[in-house]
Amino acid sequence: QVQLVESGGGLVQPGGSLRLSCSASGSIVRIDDMGWYRQAPGKERELVAQIISDDSTNYAESVKGRFTVSRADAKNTIYLQMNNVKPEDTAVYYCNGNILALSGAEYVAGRFWGQGTPVTVSS
Repeated sequence: QVQLVESGGGLVQPGGSLRLSCSASGSIVRIDDMGWYRQAPGKERELVAQIISDDSTNYAESVKGRFTVSRADAKNTIYLQMNNVKPEDTAVYYCNGNILALSGAEYVAGRFWGQGTPVTVSS
């Protein structure tokens, strides 16, 4: 149906940079928005950054000015450029898409999730 695949996570030192990628594939008819969420150990999943179909963006206050979400020309791939990372950015980062897709002869609309990519900020 729809698959979201993240990549780019890993270990980075405080103050460093990392870029995450997420590609959506499948019988996609329309993507209304895509975004990045994260979940740290013992905490709830939270929205980090989102990009809407008109290319407008939303960010969590904690990452404004440090993280940038963008979309590739193909529109089915988004990125999260993470600069000046902090230890509190350590989490599993999940890609999410609000997507309309075809399943056989039927339309299916919903939010789809990737499997997550871990980011660890540590010296």
